Amino acid sequence: MRWFDAGVNLFSPQFAGQEAAIVDEAQAAGVERLLLISSELAESQYNLGFRQQYANCYTTAGVHPHQAAQVSSDWLASLQQLALQPGVVAIGECGLDFNRDFSPRQQQQQVFAEQLQLAKQLDKALYLHERDAFATQLAMLNEQQISYGIAHCFTGDRSQLQAYLDLGLYIGITGWLCDERRGQALQQAIHYIPADRLILETDAPYLLPRTVRPRPKRNTPALLPAIAAEVARLTGRELAEIAAQTYANSCRLFQLEDH
Repeated sequence: MRWFDAGVNLFSPQFAGQEAAIVDEAQAAGVERLLLISSELAESQYNLGFRQQYANCYTTAGVHPHQAAQVSSDWLASLQQLALQPGVVAIGECGLDFNRDFSPRQQQQQVFAEQLQLAKQLDKALYLHERDAFATQLAMLNEQQISYGIAHCFTGDRSQLQAYLDLGLYIGITGWLCDERRGQALQQAIHYIPADRLILETDAPYLLPRTVRPRPKRNTPALLPAIAAEVARLTGRELAEIAAQTYANSCRLFQLEDH
């Protein structure tokens, strides 16, 4: 089985100095392709530099809502330049976060709106973050007529899932599914995700799947199959089928050849 991890924070401080080893370990576990997440433009540059040595890694380019208040005056032009580089397959991680409000909400919405427009202009997938801002985010996606992207690290209920599916989005599932304390709504919603819209991502080093025993100290892309195993347990589907389908879905979403 081969896997595609559609969400890795490779330049997290938790992985400092171990980035190459993390990717090598993932490949040994059958995780052939990885999407590196960018939360701001400097991280996009790090990811692009890394993929010079690892052609199986791809990257997003964008500004996370936490960073929206820190953008420079020319950030959008810089982002457009980055987005045109080989290996940049999505705009983001972008969206709204009204849980922590690290950036003022008005600023978050402005920076998000400009990234929505850029993604449409460049025909790039959107890599979407949302926390405690669903109604506002959905309204913005509808206003911009967004139909191409992924709800990254989806943790919502069935009604939120249906709203994203109605837009045409793919759904990113993480180790949140494996959490017996807070994953119940997602464990119910997983049954309603069409097979051709399901994407798997670790969001490493965060969201360690709690089903893994013995429990590792941190989450890594090599643990992606554990998330798939929980999907298989909950839905009754075969693990090999989930591997093949989610790999193909990721390739389709990010406009990559499926090989």
